[in-house]
Amino acid sequence: MNRLSYRKTVNLVMLTATGVCTFLTVSILFVILGYLVYNGGKSIDWDFLTKLPLPPGQDGGGMANAIVGSALMVGLGALLGLPVGFLGGIYLAEFSGKTFGFLVRYTADLLNGVPSIVIGIFAWALIVVPRHTFSALAGGFALSLMIVPITLRSTEQFLLNVPRALREGALALGAPKWKVVATVVVPAASKGILTGMILGVARVAGETAPLLFTALNNEFWPKGLDQPTAALPVMIYKHAIAPFDDWHRQAWAAGLVLLTMVLLTNIAARWIMGRGISAQKG
Repeated sequence: MNRLSYRKTVNLVMLTATGVCTFLTVSILFVILGYLVYNGGKSIDWDFLTKLPLPPGQDGGGMANAIVGSALMVGLGALLGLPVGFLGGIYLAEFSGKTFGFLVRYTADLLNGVPSIVIGIFAWALIVVPRHTFSALAGGFALSLMIVPITLRSTEQFLLNVPRALREGALALGAPKWKVVATVVVPAASKGILTGMILGVARVAGETAPLLFTALNNEFWPKGLDQPTAALPVMIYKHAIAPFDDWHRQAWAAGLVLLTMVLLTNIAARWIMGRGISAQKG
């Protein structure tokens, strides 16, 4: 076999291998989606989306309180975590020194790798124990701790991708650095930054462990940030381990609702990303 034939053979083998692996990955995803749609779609109706849970054995009921509770705590987590991560990313990309910037990046990466259950324990000790109550506030705080490092690192990366010529041009016109960052650099990377934020929120929307330690659960409508609050991931866990068939069906339905919410969030992020992330494309 000559060298050209050998290279073609290796290329064919590797192309086939990568194609098979891609097909397996996509197949697994569609099997999970199909199984969830098949089992969850049968139990989703208007009552499931608008009514409160019922005791085991009673037909009907829903998880409207958990849907509202999840939106409340994820929204609170985003409100607390996104600004911190965004401003931290700006500092790392534009103002930090080499040593301190390295320490902040390393700390953010460590925090991003901390198991979510540890985040839940920390929020429990910091908020639940002193206040003597589980609450949506504690749940939102726990989720915000997970959003911060994701937003920080993605913001920094997109800002670093902005061409240096834009910064130099604005500085050459006499603009101070803070104004260059606020009016030139950040707008140029705004679509990418927003994409990172959306993906960060979607990442924490399905977390269960932090909410078990902080928000606990509730069978009724949320009455405030200082009260135990239901969330879809916790309700899925609770219903899935229960010995009741009707609760199992509702767990599948809740899983489908949660997956749909995360899927729509990711589609929105991809759509924003596809419209360009820098001034070069804008």
